[in-house]
Amino acid sequence: MQQKVKRISPVHQSTRMPRPLWNCLVGTVASFWLMGFSGIGESHSLTSPLFSVSNIPSLHPDDSQNTQKGFSPSIQTLVVTPDGVVYAGSFGMGLFRSQDKGKSWEPLNRGLTDPFLLCLAVIPGKHIYAGTMRGGIYRLELKGTTWESIGTGLHESEVKSFLVHQDVVYAGTGTGVYRWVEAEKQWVTVGAGLDRILVPGLAIMDDGKLLAATSGKGLFHLETQQSSPSTWVDSQSIFVDPRERLPHRYLRVIAVNEAQHIFLGTQDGGIFTSTDRGHSWSSLSRNLPNDSIRSIVPDQKDVIVATGNGIFRWKNDQQKWMDMNTGLTNLAIQSLTISNAGELYAGTSSGAFRSQDGGAHWTNISQGLGIQLVPKGPYE
Repeated sequence: MQQKVKRISPVHQSTRMPRPLWNCLVGTVASFWLMGFSGIGESHSLTSPLFSVSNIPSLHPDDSQNTQKGFSPSIQTLVVTPDGVVYAGSFGMGLFRSQDKGKSWEPLNRGLTDPFLLCLAVIPGKHIYAGTMRGGIYRLELKGTTWESIGTGLHESEVKSFLVHQDVVYAGTGTGVYRWVEAEKQWVTVGAGLDRILVPGLAIMDDGKLLAATSGKGLFHLETQQSSPSTWVDSQSIFVDPRERLPHRYLRVIAVNEAQHIFLGTQDGGIFTSTDRGHSWSSLSRNLPNDSIRSIVPDQKDVIVATGNGIFRWKNDQQKWMDMNTGLTNLAIQSLTISNAGELYAGTSSGAFRSQDGGAHWTNISQGLGIQLVPKGPYE
């Protein structure tokens, strides 16, 4: 028996989508569009017509007039060259460069097949290195415009950290630490013992001892002997959050100041410091509003930390944290760096900021960081 199908007439009344929902939809579609980029092939780049990046006003929570025009990417990593050129690595939109302290930006993505950048490093006068989420490592001449892939020797495509020491580049990955050998044009494994361990942070002491902050296994240092291969050794350090009384071995960042004091930032257990070259540790997290440490910048006797809820300075002479968030419209900080001139640059989940007074005040420098999205039709 044939079943009758009832036809439903189209609805002609207006179905205008609420603006907040439209903004969410646009951002979601753009994210999926960008995520498909890495599978296109090496012949394409972010500078091709399909992946064009335009200089547009940034999207901020208080910038409603621009919500339909575009948005700024999450700035995961920042570096500044000795002559003041700023490089910003984004999560999904590749690399941007500013030669005027963030007043304007230009995309530099030709040859970069993975636009999800996790870390950057600079050898002054030579190259900038980019570690990506799925594409390994790329290198760009500072005066150049085209990236080259230099992944030979890597056993892992996710690169979380860099360290440059005496023009030697070290990379922290999901399979340990590597060192770039220019003469051989390849990466070689540094030490045994971190084969399947993610290394999101690297540092070096003045005696040449390498330190590796790992995700889930704590802190390691490299033991080198002439008669045997070098080996990574667990420091056996215990990092206990004074509030939760729980040990933390998921480390995110590490830094060493001129006095050889070591600072360790955890994923959610705050920050720890050692003043005796790693033999003992103490927590600096008391009264720190947020325990998710994203970046650490030693500044003379103080230390500045970027967290999931703002930027704070530890005043060593006062033994307390000071808020440094005036002017920041986004407190989800992803990266923080300082220039030779003392200017601070902060990357957030939507754009970047600059401070020229030690963090007392911040200026939004996101103009030009982003992608053009101008929807047409009834939802405009």
